[in-house]
Amino acid sequence: MTISVFDLFSVGIGPSSSHTVGPMRAAARFVADLESAGLLDDVDVVRVDLYGSLAATGAGHGTMPAILLGLQGYQPDTIEPDVMERQLDAMRAGRTILLGGVKPIPLAEDEIALHAETVLARHPNGMTITALADDGQHLQSETYFSIGGGFVVTESEPGQNRSASRNPWSFGSAADLLVLADRHGLRISEVMLNHELATASVQQVHGRLLHIRDVMLACQRRGIGRDGYLPGQLQVRRRARDWYERLNAEDPDRDPAFAEDWVNLVALAVNEENASGGRIVTAPTNGAAGIIPAVMHYALHYTRAGRDDPDRTCIDYLLTAGAIGSLYKERASISGAEVGCQGEVGSAASMAAAGLAEILGGTAQQVENAAEIAMEHSLGLTCDPIGGLVQIPCIERNAISAGKAINAARMALRGDGTHRVTLDQVIETMRCTGLDMSAKYKETSTGGLAINVSVNLVEC
Repeated sequence: MTISVFDLFSVGIGPSSSHTVGPMRAAARFVADLESAGLLDDVDVVRVDLYGSLAATGAGHGTMPAILLGLQGYQPDTIEPDVMERQLDAMRAGRTILLGGVKPIPLAEDEIALHAETVLARHPNGMTITALADDGQHLQSETYFSIGGGFVVTESEPGQNRSASRNPWSFGSAADLLVLADRHGLRISEVMLNHELATASVQQVHGRLLHIRDVMLACQRRGIGRDGYLPGQLQVRRRARDWYERLNAEDPDRDPAFAEDWVNLVALAVNEENASGGRIVTAPTNGAAGIIPAVMHYALHYTRAGRDDPDRTCIDYLLTAGAIGSLYKERASISGAEVGCQGEVGSAASMAAAGLAEILGGTAQQVENAAEIAMEHSLGLTCDPIGGLVQIPCIERNAISAGKAINAARMALRGDGTHRVTLDQVIETMRCTGLDMSAKYKETSTGGLAINVSVNLVEC
């Protein structure tokens, strides 16, 4: 089945789609279910238990405050950053939340139970929320799994993705996607558009895609406009503002010789904003959120199509990237806690490479080849954030992977689309590699850079 482009590209908050956005959505869903059952007024105690990766790196990913905000009824796609800060200040001062925005319940971040050594069978990102009455009566309990990209499922829900849908334009593999494109004489973006038209009009799809584009650009501008240090013990200095000022002076006419520098800047700005908890587009995750906007910048400023019709370029780029992202979400994983960073920046680079190949005029086979090249050379990439923060190596890794995506697209366009390794084969290889990978390299901060670089010695 095929995942909607609007589920792969959703507006949220930083720093993590699986550790911040997903837990907030799960908590808000728990409250909505309490309200639907008429139980909200009866609740006096709320208990939250985090398991596996959520417990191991939740402190650095803003998991605990995100859950408290979700229990107050806030959603990551609508909460404003200034409202978020005010609510968190109030909750921390009073050590109390307003359940569903109305019922005072004593609960603080340090009262959320962490079980880092306990990994639930369904997924490494597990959490259980329990509501009790004052006399200890059990009112409601649910276990949720944050499976990457902000997607959330419960223990009782079958299948991996609740958002996947089937219609005549659905595809479950890259081979299926190529058959659809060939049979109807369509580009990859047109196949994906037809899939979206099952639930919306052309105008609605285009409008929502341009809104996603606008949020990406706004995030980029905020990242460029801020300096100082990112939150957390690493004291990582923001670089985007300084880079922008220097680049603007060195390249006032946007010489193509500086294209790579601007791509690096966009990736840096977006991921610095994500690391600070700002408004972000999961693309397909927060930890990889800078790659698709950075390559989109390249498509807009350094291709003929981008200069001639910027809106159409963004629409086709995002539709194509979304088609490839659906394959990773359905056939493997985009969760760093499940398959390492190959599932995050690797998937994003593959999606971006496909999108750029489409904009450069590639055939469906060349687009598939671009996606395959980008992932083939991301296989085995680990997720080992220092201090559990989405900062080192995540921010620079986005810039490097954006460059890899551009290179993959340009390589694919030099060929005729014929290649030995298929995208389906490389996706399956990524999935198997993730299963074989040690848990210490899957968003637990117990291996790699996370243990070989002393937090106290990091220089920025």
